[in-house]
Amino acid sequence: MAAEFHRPTRFPPGMFEGFHGGDDPAAISRVAHDTAAALLSRVRADPDPETVQRLVEYTDRHGIDTIAELWAQASAKSLPGALWRIYLLRTLIRQDAAGTSLAFQRGTEVSHTIDQVVAGAAIPTGPDEVRDLADTILHGVFTGDFAVALDRAAAFCRVAAAGFADLADDADASDAVHPDRSGDLTRRALRLTELAAELASCARLWRHDSLD
Repeated sequence: MAAEFHRPTRFPPGMFEGFHGGDDPAAISRVAHDTAAALLSRVRADPDPETVQRLVEYTDRHGIDTIAELWAQASAKSLPGALWRIYLLRTLIRQDAAGTSLAFQRGTEVSHTIDQVVAGAAIPTGPDEVRDLADTILHGVFTGDFAVALDRAAAFCRVAAAGFADLADDADASDAVHPDRSGDLTRRALRLTELAAELASCARLWRHDSLD
């Protein structure tokens, strides 16, 4: 999928709503792969700014349910799986930009890797900066190097996961008022770690022209 594109086609505002896979798992899988390939190839072949902006902001206007219905059941190491995870990450960031930015900032302090550089978030990283980064990464999916966009998302997840884990340690030691806070933070760290691994795998597959 990395090299071959279909003829450019302009997507209408309701670009996702007409796709239905039925109840047959094979049909659902086929629709997931077909819609992901068609959407990505057509937009990347003709990256009209209005179309790209509508795609980036789609979940803000319509929620994430339609995208989840299309792509959430796809394999983690597939094109629809990769697109689903990018949209999911953007949604998670926007749902708690303050908490996520705090975790990312903490992650930059405790993580000794180049991930914060790869992610490309502005420093210091506040809520506006993480929201902007999420939009920039999704823009890159449609207009830039797809593998680089996935790697940036994975790097962000790793840094934020390190931050959430460190915040969980602090909460475990001191937060008697909210005893569940440490567990919640730990679960967020684990989910982001898993998400990072999945996105990084997709990036490697894309570079080998094996993500479909």
